[in-house]
Amino acid sequence: MLRSVAAIALPNTAPFELGVLCEVFGIDRTDTGGPSFDFTVCGIEPGVVPTKTGFSLVVEHGLEATRDVDLVAMPAYGDTGPVPEVVLDALRDAHARGAWVLSICSGSFALGQAGLLDDRRCTTHWMYTDELARRVPAARVDPAVLYVEDDRIITSAGTAAGIDACLHLVRRELGAAAASAVARRMVVPPHRDGGQAQYVDTPLPCDADTLAPLLGWMVEHLDEDLSVPDLAARVLVSERTFARRFRAETGTTPAAWITRQRLVRAQELLEQSDVGIEEVARLCGFGTAAVLRHHFARSLGTSPQAYRRTFAPAPVPVG
Repeated sequence: MLRSVAAIALPNTAPFELGVLCEVFGIDRTDTGGPSFDFTVCGIEPGVVPTKTGFSLVVEHGLEATRDVDLVAMPAYGDTGPVPEVVLDALRDAHARGAWVLSICSGSFALGQAGLLDDRRCTTHWMYTDELARRVPAARVDPAVLYVEDDRIITSAGTAAGIDACLHLVRRELGAAAASAVARRMVVPPHRDGGQAQYVDTPLPCDADTLAPLLGWMVEHLDEDLSVPDLAARVLVSERTFARRFRAETGTTPAAWITRQRLVRAQELLEQSDVGIEEVARLCGFGTAAVLRHHFARSLGTSPQAYRRTFAPAPVPVG
């Protein structure tokens, strides 16, 4: 189980990406039903670490902080050139002993130098995917996704995609309710569908055209028949315009987005209630337990019953 995290701050570390790790893993959220982690920021050695935006950090711990933690995280850093071998050894050692290793944005280049991306799917910021593929030819770089998990290694695209990757890991290890609790405090969605390609090719819609109100309404009505014709009519556009705008804003299709939201709702119901599997399927919009089991197996690699056994709270002993 994910309990302890060490973030490595290299010289010229990116403050936002490091801040993502601090925000997700460094704040005790038990007062609002979220998790608490033993979180440490470390450097190559204790001391002053410059950031890429001109100010410096004082880091109290060296790389010994990575030795026993459950997650070693590498945020972006200003220069993607050679990383000191002691850092690469820390990343290799973490993965070899079964810990998670996560990078945000160009932090993936350090994982690549450590050999951790060889023969694995990975990603980075869309501006750097070609360069990562050139430097690490054995890696299977996917330029379209927000994050990738492969053999306990998670790589994310740029900046805010690091939030998606971190919440994915929280959800993976601690369940949907824990990830939702963190996301709610951060005022971000617990899961974003789609990929970073939408930010490369498609201009974002103006505020007046956003589908955000509709998306919020859909989340509240997942148990209903959310057909494209009905959804398009609700926002007074043609089905073709609706489909185009939906992909521009979410990076995916209405059907895929709805399925993902229904899965998240099913996870929450399985974690937080004792209602039967058939009722869970009805409440989240899958209709039948068979359909729910199909989507669980396809997306999560498990069954609803097994998921409940893993993430439902243990009963409180009487007396």
